[in-house]
Amino acid sequence: MALSINVLKKQFIAIAHDDAPNVSVYPWNDSTGYGTKVADPATAPTGNGTGVGFSPSGNAICVNHQISPFLSAYPWSSSGFGSKYANPGTLPFGFGRTVNWSNSGADIAACSDASLFVVAYPWTTSGFGSKYANPATAVVNEGRGISFKPSDDAIAVAHSTSPFISLYAWTSGTGWGSRYSNPATLPSDNGFSIYWNPTGTDVGVANSGAFPITVYPWSSGFGTKYANPAAGFGLTGQGFKFTAKGTDVGICTFGTPNLNYYPFTSGTGLGSRYSNPASLPGSSCVSMNFSVTDLATAVVNGTSPRVHAYPWTSGTGFGTKYANPATTPGTSGRGVAFISTN
Repeated sequence: MALSINVLKKQFIAIAHDDAPNVSVYPWNDSTGYGTKVADPATAPTGNGTGVGFSPSGNAICVNHQISPFLSAYPWSSSGFGSKYANPGTLPFGFGRTVNWSNSGADIAACSDASLFVVAYPWTTSGFGSKYANPATAVVNEGRGISFKPSDDAIAVAHSTSPFISLYAWTSGTGWGSRYSNPATLPSDNGFSIYWNPTGTDVGVANSGAFPITVYPWSSGFGTKYANPAAGFGLTGQGFKFTAKGTDVGICTFGTPNLNYYPFTSGTGLGSRYSNPASLPGSSCVSMNFSVTDLATAVVNGTSPRVHAYPWTSGTGFGTKYANPATTPGTSGRGVAFISTN
């Protein structure tokens, strides 16, 4: 009789932050929170960490940072960081706030604060491939968020300067395709984080202006913008994400309160805002995410302990804040990501 072995996956949470080593990773448990900080990479990112992401398979991690080469990628496993991958042959044009893999894991893209504002590469087990040609219609200003559609046939960019959101067709192996027409109703101001719901039927952007998030239906182009919910707070939406199930969205903002989470239904939009957690982060938040299981959410900001995490229950909202990690980043948190890996 053959033996059946159940290989349990481990969750991790990664934080990009301003002080050396510029990225910190902790084991994560939805019941108990943070484990003991993972050993730092042997070759740390060169400069303040501004964003972080894991590959879909969980076998790589990449950090945006403020000093050349602007992207540092490493093999990743439950044992921690491997030896840093070679830098891409053509570097990004400057530092960005977001790095994301395509859902197949075949491509990696990052935004940039310098012209041409976005960069994308094929990705293999050896690391970065040769940079894809720039999009024919350039992003108009500083890229602040970038995200592949779940089917990998489109890529979305959030940026400063109108129209604040730019979407392009995408083909792995070829790269950037034609830019889609702007939505009829633009976001109210500068775009920051941008993400798709898990089915690719909706796309949303955290932005500054009258309301901190703008969400659209998507079907080969933008549909009519969803109505804003009755309650929304904060001056600027910075971080934004759908849950893996697509039933909720989180936005972290400048202003008070700095967490704004809503139920979400595709075809209907945002529901009534969830109540604040009992313990709010102490200053404006710049990035947020949900755990792989959707049972926790975390935000990062400039106030110690730099990362603030809460249990999450769809339909109920925030639980009691998890205890802080034993070893915290020393200065401002800039990006946060979760992964589950063997």
